[in-house]
Amino acid sequence: MISLKEAENFHGHLGPWLVLGLLAGEAALKKIKARKYFKLKVKVWGANQKPKSCLIDGLQLSTGATYGKGNIQKIASGEIKIICHNLENNKKIKILLCKDLMKKIGSLKGHHDSEAFARKLYRAKPINIFHLTTGE
Repeated sequence: MISLKEAENFHGHLGPWLVLGLLAGEAALKKIKARKYFKLKVKVWGANQKPKSCLIDGLQLSTGATYGKGNIQKIASGEIKIICHNLENNKKIKILLCKDLMKKIGSLKGHHDSEAFARKLYRAKPINIFHLTTGE
């Protein structure tokens, strides 16, 4: 797993959207039995603007899918949704964020609150923050 320090160094600061991307990517790789970097496609809906777009940096770090390799795609939408596809075994996972989590993030006041919540979030179990749906 990518450490918070590594993520912060890459992204420039620590926040909940970055951590959500890290956790979503890690959960996806496990569920669809995918390896990082290649033979993987990631599509992200709703991460169009800051701070939600920070989710994409977390996904790039945790999955190894990058814009340079062309295996991550950002799609405009009003709802956050992530689909990861393991091209080797054709398994897919859809990841949605829990509504309560979205409310909590929306209520954070300032960078200090956001960073403190990001650290707490990093220790959360994926089942408590995401709705995961697998398929082929």
